[in-house]
Parts: sequence; C-alpha cells; structure tokens
Amino acid sequence: MDRQVIQAIKQRINIAEMVRRYVSLRPAGGRLMGLCPFHQEKTPSFSVNEAEGFFYCFGCQAGGDVLDFYQRVNGLEFKDALEHLAQEAGIELKAFAPDPAYDERQKMKRLCHEMHEAAQEYYRRNLGLAVGDVARGYLARRGAAEEAIAAFGLGASPDDWQGLSVFLRSRGFAPQDAVMAGLLSQNERGRVYDRFRGRLIFPIQNLSGQVIAFGGRILTEGEPKYLNSSDTPIYKKGEHLYGLFQARQAMTRSKRAILTEGYMDVLSLHQFGYTDSCGVLGTALTMDQVKRLAGFCSRMELIFDGDAAGRKAALRSAEMILQYGTKCGVVLMPDGEDVDSLLQKLGQPGLDACLKNAVDGLEYCTSVVRETLSPREIVAWANGFLAHLADNSLRPFYIPRLAEGLGIAEADLRRFGAGQGRQGGGGGFAPNRSRTDAMPSPKAPAVGREERDDRYFLRFAIQYPEYVPELVKRGFERLLTTDFGRALWEKLVAAQGTDVVPTLDLEEKSFWADTRSREKPEGEALAEEWTHVCQRIAFADVRNTREQLMEDIRRASQSGDPDEVKRLMAALTDLNAPSREEE
Repeated sequence: MDRQVIQAIKQRINIAEMVRRYVSLRPAGGRLMGLCPFHQEKTPSFSVNEAEGFFYCFGCQAGGDVLDFYQRVNGLEFKDALEHLAQEAGIELKAFAPDPAYDERQKMKRLCHEMHEAAQEYYRRNLGLAVGDVARGYLARRGAAEEAIAAFGLGASPDDWQGLSVFLRSRGFAPQDAVMAGLLSQNERGRVYDRFRGRLIFPIQNLSGQVIAFGGRILTEGEPKYLNSSDTPIYKKGEHLYGLFQARQAMTRSKRAILTEGYMDVLSLHQFGYTDSCGVLGTALTMDQVKRLAGFCSRMELIFDGDAAGRKAALRSAEMILQYGTKCGVVLMPDGEDVDSLLQKLGQPGLDACLKNAVDGLEYCTSVVRETLSPREIVAWANGFLAHLADNSLRPFYIPRLAEGLGIAEADLRRFGAGQGRQGGGGGFAPNRSRTDAMPSPKAPAVGREERDDRYFLRFAIQYPEYVPELVKRGFERLLTTDFGRALWEKLVAAQGTDVVPTLDLEEKSFWADTRSREKPEGEALAEEWTHVCQRIAFADVRNTREQLMEDIRRASQSGDPDEVKRLMAALTDLNAPSREEE
C-alpha cells in the first residue's frame, strides 16, 4: 500500500466535513464535539480535530482518521472504504499489491452496482409508461405523493418474463451475471427470466445512495405479496434498512428512528413529515440493523401491525434494541390499522397521538412475557435477556427493572442470571444473532502496571513526535516492557516525519487519538517532563545492565568459576553505587 495515496485522500477530504454527513458537530474548547455515532450516549463525547485530521470518542475510545471514520460508520472493509474515498477525491488507485481474490470480489461488486443502476433506470422509466398504469393507479389509491415517489425512486416491472433481461442485454450485461446480481432468476432447466414481474418496485439503497437491491409488491394475482432481492455480492439481508439513506440526516437531528415493517408505511411516514423513518425489509430485525441505526439515534420507536404476528415481532425487536443498550418505545396501532392507513385517515395528528402513548420497550416486553409465559419460561426469558446484553455494564440497570416488571425477587434474578453467555429459552423470544460489524469499537483495554508505564512514556513520543529521533539515540526502547509498547514505538520510529495513523491497529489508533486529544505540557512543564523521561531511560539502562550482570553471576557460579564471580560482583557493586536513589 502506498501511503502517499492515503495522504492524498486525507488532504483532499476534510474530516470535519465528512463527519458532519452523519453527526452534528459544534465547536467546544478548540475542537468539534458531537454525539458519538458508534455508541449510545446523551452527552457529546465524540471529538474531531480538524487541524490534525483525526477523531476520538472519549466514551467508547473509537479513534482514527477520515478513512477509519468512513470505514466504521458504513461497515466497510478497509480497501472498500479506500476505494470509495479515492473515487470521491478523484484519485486513481494503483498502489495495492495484487490480491486476485479481492480484485475479483471488487470486479463482481462493480458489475452488480452497474447492473442495479441500469435496472433502476428501467423500472423508473416503466412507471411513467403505459406498462406502469397499474402501478400508478395503486400508488394513487394509496395516496402516495409525486414528491415521495421521486425521492424513493419507485418504479414498475411489467408482467413480462423477459423485459429486464432484454434491457440488460441491450446494455451489454450477460444474463448469468444478472442472475448472480439477483436481478434475474434461473430455473432447473437453465431458463433465465425476470425475478420481478408485474410488481411495484422499491429500490433499496446503501448509505452512499447506491441501489443495491429491490423489493417488489405484486399488483396482480399471485404470490408472494412482497418479493425481495436475494443475497448478492452487494446485498445481505439483515444488514440494511429500507429508507435509511433518506432518513439518516433527519435521525441525526431528531436522535430518533421510527422503525416499521412495510415499504408503503415508510413512504407514508416520510410524506407526512416523519423523515426519520425506515423499514426492516420484510425480515425480523437483526442486531446488525440495530447497530447501524444506533449510530444515528438514541431512541427507536417500533410501529408494527397490531395483529398477533406484529406484536410478536415488536417483542423480538424491542428485546434486541434494549439488549444493545438503546432506548426503545412500542407504538400500538388501533385494531385493523397500520401506519399508512392511519396517516391517510387521520393525518399527522392521528399518528402523533399514537406516538405520545407509546409504551416503554422494557415495559412492553415484561408485560407480554408475564401475561403469556409460564413461571419457568419467564425465568428462562429473563436469564436469556441478561445473557445477551451487548455490554455487561447494562446488568445493574436492567436487573431491578426486570425484577419489578416480571414479579421476580431482585436477589433471585441476580442469582439466576449469573450464568452469563447462556442462551435463554423464553418461548422462542431469544433474538437472532448475526455477524459483528466490520469495525467493532475498541474497548478501553484492561492494562497492568507495566503497560500503564509504557503508555505513560509513549504519550510523550506521540505528543512530541519531533523528539523521536533524540529518543532513539538515548535508547527509549529500553523503557518499554510490553509487546504493545514495543510494537507502537517501532511504528512511531518508522513514521518519523510522516503520517503514522494508517500503520496502527485499532487499539493503537485509539490510544494515539486519545493522546493527541489531550493537553500537552508546554514551557517549563515540558522541560521537566523531558528531564524525567531522560532520567527514566538512564535508570532503565542501569536496570537492564544490573539484570544482565546478575544472570552472568548465576551462570559463573553454576560453572564453578570463582574469579569470574568476583569480577562480576565488583562490577555490580560499582553499578549500584551511584543509582541507589533510582527506586
């Protein structure tokens, strides 16, 4: 990897401008501060150092440069993030060592994006033609406004087995590639045909606004009523949310996410002013989706249908959101109503009344569990809830509330729930678990005395990189006793005069960004700190020499060489004489 490419990207893309796409920032004490998009918080602890080009969260210890931020907030691999930002900055990437597997994956992804862009053009064009009459009629009956239709890029697929297939071939795309991209299907006899036929088409976008999949609502007789794209190189079910691209900025302002089930529900919510709304794409809510939403908001409002299936889905979803540590409310629709129908009948006042009467998520979970499960199942559910908490620091918060809500003695719940990591039975209510994010937030590491000492001295080298050459001459490495300390020092030395951040791992970036975010000694305080560091280097040199002499004495004694033992003892005495004040 050529560091010059990364430097060029960082010079052309301002980190504060990038972060502001996702986080509201305000000046505070010489830095920009906002609510962290990587963990739940009410008081801003996320800082951006615009001058030096890095971010750091004092709450979850996430830190790094603009590449790290873009990679983490979008859940991308490093190379994917680099490629996206290089394209945005107008930089051609040539510096990567050949990686056939990665190159092939990227080629497939680019091809998928190109085919989805073409398919989106095809579907949107159809909505305005005669083949889109039925779809337009359906949207008119549902009260969909032209602005909302355009904002979400809705389209139509004709009731034709080969319509999109022919269109893609005219654009130079092979049918088998379109099958791989999930746009066409293939039967057992090898016949290729359009996946979406006779449907109203809802494009599904990633956070960059690229169309990565489609959902289709049947407009004639047939099943299923809703059909979604299958998993492809650019789309994985359970990772994305419908309308999140359109809603993300509103969420960062309101710190709320309204989460519902249907495509038309999302469309109606946005049309009536609830622009912080998105949908779960026809599947059960996943932890990946919860994590993605939590980066934009501090509260999630669940609006699911009021039937048995909707209430069960609300229970599973609320449980998962609460376990992640995010505030949650459950909005109960009147019997026979969904979001869209309620808004069309009563407008914004009608939904505002429902939102005002939302049930607290934990209260909803405990009431449903208490009313529907046996005592044995209630205890198993509570145990499973505690075992699946994303962070064990949440246990003291939830245990007394669960005990009160479920009618269990708090002491018993603490005892029953002590087996962390166990799977809860709970009548099938335990949440599904999916893969972790591409870039998990680093936790503050538990460090011992030796690592604390290493970090103390390394802070000086990080705050004053211009001193690194002199520290090398004086033997600074002799101060370091841990693998973490020595590895980071080697990188600081290798990066003299250049940007060290791209060479650091997650923990090192967190420590580096934390150090650079703190005030550093100046003037007389700096002189005193420099003197102290130099003294400790000298003491470390003496300590290392002493340890070597003692080892040599032991070996000489074992080999029966009294003269050598005497000589070494004299050297040890001379070494100790001037350094008794050391420790």
